[in-house]
Amino acid sequence: MYNLDLNIPAEFELKQIGNASLGYITPVEYPDNLPFEVKRVYWTYYTPHNVIRGHHAHKNLQQLIVAVSGTITFELEGSDNYKKSFVLDSPSKGLYIPKLFWRSITFSHNAVLLCLASEKYLDADYIRSYEEFKELINRS
Repeated sequence: MYNLDLNIPAEFELKQIGNASLGYITPVEYPDNLPFEVKRVYWTYYTPHNVIRGHHAHKNLQQLIVAVSGTITFELEGSDNYKKSFVLDSPSKGLYIPKLFWRSITFSHNAVLLCLASEKYLDADYIRSYEEFKELINRS
């Protein structure tokens, strides 16, 4: 995580402390392995596996996403025809998502998504129209 390009999404392993007989802990600490200070934490759960969530981008928000349970698939789209799929299937795997990336998210049964966000919730930061998103990234 230390050598992240903060302009593109990146999947990376988070440090695991412990062992199979006692269990594990995975710390996330700014600035050691997180490129922003956390201003909001939330989690999503009980999302039916056939529902696709997301369908938005953020103007300024950065996120670190962890699947603390189950499997979560992100389809991300950015500028310069960037399209990539990320599969989070371990609580020691993180996904960094910078601003201006459109996302679609699919959850397995009983998946739990934990998000560490760089900003407090602000509705004005959301880009909810795909057409507006495409116009914005084509201008930048």
